[in-house]
Amino acid sequence: MKKTGLLAAALFALLAYAAPAPAQELPEVKVIAFHNGNIWPIWAAEARGDFAKNGVRITLTYTPGSEALITGLVEGKFDIAIAAIDNLVAYQEGQSGVKFEPGVDLIAVMGVNNGFNSLMAAPHVKDVADLKGRKVAVDAPGTAYALVLYDILRRNGLRSGDYVAEVAGGANRRWEALREGRHDATLLSLPWNIIATGNGFKRLATSNDLGRYQGSAGIVRRKWAAANEARVVGFIRAYVAGYDWIADPANRDEAMALLRKNIKGLTPELEQASYSALLDPSTGLQRRAALDVDGLRTVLALRSDYVQPRKILSDPMKYYDPSYYKKALGN
Repeated sequence: MKKTGLLAAALFALLAYAAPAPAQELPEVKVIAFHNGNIWPIWAAEARGDFAKNGVRITLTYTPGSEALITGLVEGKFDIAIAAIDNLVAYQEGQSGVKFEPGVDLIAVMGVNNGFNSLMAAPHVKDVADLKGRKVAVDAPGTAYALVLYDILRRNGLRSGDYVAEVAGGANRRWEALREGRHDATLLSLPWNIIATGNGFKRLATSNDLGRYQGSAGIVRRKWAAANEARVVGFIRAYVAGYDWIADPANRDEAMALLRKNIKGLTPELEQASYSALLDPSTGLQRRAALDVDGLRTVLALRSDYVQPRKILSDPMKYYDPSYYKKALGN
């Protein structure tokens, strides 16, 4: 082989060695989540290639409800779930009504939002007290935002026998049931609550009425995370990169276009309202996926108060391992 040929072959080999691995060769992270604004940073990170930059590739599945989501996670069908942290607590404490052998060992590794739910009602409902004798929709009767709903109703004078709670699934399904008149009220997360408002439905209360509250989180199986630390850390880094990008005002138009692409039914006015609310840490996504430990204490207090058989739950660190987040962000 001529000298130039040898040099060309050596250069080709060097470039092949230095080139990043194709996306299909990257370690996979199977993600399950509700189809709502929670995963805006995931949509952004995927569109921008942030997952590949952080050494992972994801497959994203939308869940019809929390039971399917947590069951799929526990059974190993998925690696990371974006869901209400109360679901983790419910299944961990054996309060979900679903039994697993040998048991459940889940842990949260990052925060997502503070709940950002609104109690939305049909136009004929005057106020919260007017829900007496009416139907309210929940995702699952003894977990997460159902407890928030019960607490809002109780604060307004309604006890459990004063209304009928029916299972309707995730927020998109509850919005559909509310819109079709099958229920009189439900809690809706962003942007479904804003879509409901834009369609003439009433906002009666918000989850902020309860004070600090940890809503959704990134949840994993403890043993899987320990064996796949690089995947967990890579996922968190990519998610935060996606969040930072959509939170940068310079990317506002592109970020809104991404939201519009993934959430149907947003008018220009609703788009702007959704954008502002999702990026307001008091109503939407938590900055850089930082989990609120005090908000988790509120979750535990609600579960201690409403769920039977009663358990007094008080240690938030039983359900949250910050080590992966610290390794991902270096703080």
